[in-house]
Amino acid sequence: MKHHSLVTWEKKLKQMMDEIDDYLEKKYGDMYPLHPSRRGRGKTSNKEHDGLFNIGSAFSPGFGSDKGKGYIVDIDMVTLSHVPDDVVMQIESEVVFLIKEKLSAYFPDRELNVEKDGSVIKIYGDLSLGSI
Repeated sequence: MKHHSLVTWEKKLKQMMDEIDDYLEKKYGDMYPLHPSRRGRGKTSNKEHDGLFNIGSAFSPGFGSDKGKGYIVDIDMVTLSHVPDDVVMQIESEVVFLIKEKLSAYFPDRELNVEKDGSVIKIYGDLSLGSI
């Protein structure tokens, strides 16, 4: 069983990731063919299961990280086609920018940051559950 505040926090985070997913689908969704087992955009009840992108996040305790604990952002492009490194880097940069832009709207009154932490994108800062 999860704490109510944690459920609320993760629900807001999912909504933010879904908004970013929508942006990426609109911009890049037709550039690469979907994996054969993947449904087209809007064909399932959860954006994680359709379209080219699956944008999500998972908590990391931050062991070995300069940034400490936070949420690792996962950007999956569900295609069998090769995606060039420069396109991947462009998409990652856009995701960081979009998260920075949206964090204050989704989590007002919190000091949150997002940036690359080694090879991953991490949201870190005030992750307390007391004021959600």
